[in-house]
Amino acid sequence: MHADTVTIGDLPVRRLGFGAMRLTGSGTWGEPGDRAAAKRLLRRAVELGVNLIDTADAYGPGVSERLIAEALHPYSEDLVIATKGGRTRQGPYQWDSDCRPASLREACERSLSRLRLERIDLYQLHTVDPNVPLEESVGALADLQAEGKVRHIGVCNVTAEQLSRARSVVSIASVQNTYSLADRTWEPVVQICERDRLAFLPWMPLSRGALAGRRSRLGRIAAAHGARPGQVALAWLLQRSPVMLPIPGTSSLAHLEENLDARNLSLTEEEMESLDRHHLAGVHSLRRRLRHQVRPLAVPIVASIRSRRSRVLEER
Repeated sequence: MHADTVTIGDLPVRRLGFGAMRLTGSGTWGEPGDRAAAKRLLRRAVELGVNLIDTADAYGPGVSERLIAEALHPYSEDLVIATKGGRTRQGPYQWDSDCRPASLREACERSLSRLRLERIDLYQLHTVDPNVPLEESVGALADLQAEGKVRHIGVCNVTAEQLSRARSVVSIASVQNTYSLADRTWEPVVQICERDRLAFLPWMPLSRGALAGRRSRLGRIAAAHGARPGQVALAWLLQRSPVMLPIPGTSSLAHLEENLDARNLSLTEEEMESLDRHHLAGVHSLRRRLRHQVRPLAVPIVASIRSRRSRVLEER
């Protein structure tokens, strides 16, 4: 069995959390199709025992944070709100970075306003900006913490070396990188977090594609437990490390409840070892990285083509 909580700094948080990225419109852009449904989903998550909501100013942008406040404020005493700054948006599926100290300060102030908070429980550097020294970006978060606007600081999408550099500036409470049964690229970072008792928040924690097929090893184990493959993937994460804090996101009430039921699933040592050996990280990770690299380039091109086509039709 696995522990029921993980600690972020001095804050005990129940496993699992809820990732609020998918509450926005398509491409993590704009308003959701049904705002009322999005708010019902957030309230239901808390009713089911979730006490960590993870979001970012870039989700929408601003949409996810506003929905959280509208649905849950005033917040319950044990609810931990985590958000991030450092990414900028130009349109659906388009992401850039701006981790200059002044920009991070402005982003934090806006998040405080949208979330209706005086202090953010966990404020995370969303990315490492290649144009800004990491120490300057993290130093800006340290200043915000000293001013009482941030309780704990986390970093996202970092290598082991970058994590070490961040920790040389300020105490880091958490790391958020991609990690799943299918993609264990950041295993060395997980090991550091486990050694030093830092919370590790895996994003994209659910396996997809061939790994989740009925005839796969994961599918067979899921069938043996009367569970869904995604639930087994989450249970594997929870048993993989005591510092693991998955934050699966969804826009579906049924999927939310299915994900949270993974807390009750206990895998045997044999099943854990079998899943540990099942490693499709290479193919899965490559496919994901190619998709993320191509999409920001393709979306503006497609939009431009559609715009030109529309003008031609109008001229006709």
